[in-house]
Amino acid sequence: MSTYVQFLIFTFFRSFLNIFLIMFGMVFILNLLSELDFFRNLEVSNLFPLYLSLLNSGSLIFELFPFIFLISTQFFFISFFKNNQLDIFKYSGLKNISIIKIISYLTLFIGFIIIIFFYNLSSNFKKIYLELKSNYTTDNKYLAVITKNGLWIKDKIDEKTLIINSSKIESNFLIDTFISEFDKDFQIIRNIESDKINVKNKEWVIENAKVFVENKTTTLKNLKIKSNFDYDRIQSLFSNLSSLSILELFKLKENYRLLGYSTVEVDVQINKLASYPFYLLLMTILSSIIMLNFKNLRGSSIKIIIGLFCSVLIYYINNFFYVLGNTERIPLLISIWIPLIILSMINIIMLRNINEK
Repeated sequence: MSTYVQFLIFTFFRSFLNIFLIMFGMVFILNLLSELDFFRNLEVSNLFPLYLSLLNSGSLIFELFPFIFLISTQFFFISFFKNNQLDIFKYSGLKNISIIKIISYLTLFIGFIIIIFFYNLSSNFKKIYLELKSNYTTDNKYLAVITKNGLWIKDKIDEKTLIINSSKIESNFLIDTFISEFDKDFQIIRNIESDKINVKNKEWVIENAKVFVENKTTTLKNLKIKSNFDYDRIQSLFSNLSSLSILELFKLKENYRLLGYSTVEVDVQINKLASYPFYLLLMTILSSIIMLNFKNLRGSSIKIIIGLFCSVLIYYINNFFYVLGNTERIPLLISIWIPLIILSMINIIMLRNINEK
């Protein structure tokens, strides 16, 4: 590896590390202010909001990596513009396209490291964060998980606790469901078994319910019970996929499939992670193109503003396609990869004659 290549790698990595630390600090402070506001009327240790902020910052900073790489690339080139070092590289035979290739390979490498290590670590921290914070919210009375044995719900209402297990979800119905109802002392009141329960509203309609009380069995055509859950809420419970590692996402997808639950959101998250290093790569290339095309523009702040405007626009376009994919308005692969393909084409067009800049 030549001295020039080593110098470029070191400079880019230093720029990336500086921007990452600055962004992480900003995210941590903003998150800390949010946690302090949440706990202002609760008795907790002074260090507890600090701890929660640290746990949650990883998953938040993960979403900002495209901006981090774009800004890092901008400052990487700004440092060369000040001393006309790019001209020195040209005289040494190192063209602009070669510089872009070097930092692109480095970005791709860092991108894979982020997915393999940083994302899995931040998702575990996010899970701990959600578990700890749930103890201080009203939602800690409720619990819903999906396992290979189906959907499990713990629900507290009217001083009663319901433990619900269903094998499948079809439209607004829970299929093959067994409900255990307990009093406030967790003594069994009754068990209910049904092939089909309408959960469209928070007043569930249990069809052909078999009710077991002590040693007696009663069959009721339509039994109604109140719940904190309806179909929409059950759907929303599993939307926080940022707390799941890559292996856990695949496991959840399989459990969804066995339950008959839609796997679209999980598939979108998996494909989003698979495409993430390439997304970061394209942002680095775009930032390089912007800086080289506008290097004669006075003031670094204008170049940074142009880059940020482009990155924000790309971010919202990506999110728009993600929403279309999640709602199944367009095919999943199109929702994830088409924005990146379009950005790739723009980069390729703009890379023409980049050595002359």
